[in-house]
Amino acid sequence: MASIWFQGLPDVHMLSEMGKGNMGEWLDIQFTAIGDNYIKASMPVDHRTKQPFGLLHGGASVVLAETLGSVASALVVDMQQYMCVGMEVNANHVRSARSGRVEATCTPIHLGATSHVWDIRIHDEQHKLLCVSRLTVAVVKRKG
Repeated sequence: MASIWFQGLPDVHMLSEMGKGNMGEWLDIQFTAIGDNYIKASMPVDHRTKQPFGLLHGGASVVLAETLGSVASALVVDMQQYMCVGMEVNANHVRSARSGRVEATCTPIHLGATSHVWDIRIHDEQHKLLCVSRLTVAVVKRKG
């Protein structure tokens, strides 16, 4: 399979640098792996990501999903000519977690000229599925 990434296979450490100074850093989202057609990242289940009842907050799962999909879209296009902006995100929370780290895997469903659709699946440390998310991203030509 050919790589989907515009500039070839990105470095995972470079991706982690993109998370500095924003929500990714606050939630300790760490990129863990990248392949020809997927990207992975993890996030802790702790005081930053739990809801009041001690479970992983659904909103934190959506942040993880949208972070992966947004970064993936940016890596698919020529970032000098295009920018990628989220249009719609949804999530089905099928199980929760109380501790540890969760890991998300992001793969493309559709990579078009003006839109991308991503499938993001979040699993716990026992590889149990916690959340299935879909992110739609608009690919917009940069102005001047």
